[in-house]
Amino acid sequence: MNETLTLCFVWLSGGALGAIFFFSLWWTVRKATASKQPAAWFFGSLILRMSLALAWFYFVSAGDWKRLLLCLLGFVMARLVVTWITRPSKKNKNHPEQEERHAS
Repeated sequence: MNETLTLCFVWLSGGALGAIFFFSLWWTVRKATASKQPAAWFFGSLILRMSLALAWFYFVSAGDWKRLLLCLLGFVMARLVVTWITRPSKKNKNHPEQEERHAS
């Protein structure tokens, strides 16, 4: 029973990590597109998100391939959920924002 609870914790922690990872990616894209230095935003976010993800996978797996696989499964499932939550509404799909006219 203890092993089952541990594996459930590993799966949930992978989901939490994935949610943090993909929500921060979504937030970075929104902020960087309005920034004067988008490359710095994207590069800094990439380094921070990847460092966090790799460290967490290493910590949670503890050298066990089953834990690593379950954590990765939770991570990928979180990607699907975050993608579903952050998708544009139907209102925005039917009437996309028009870009500013820079040249006439």
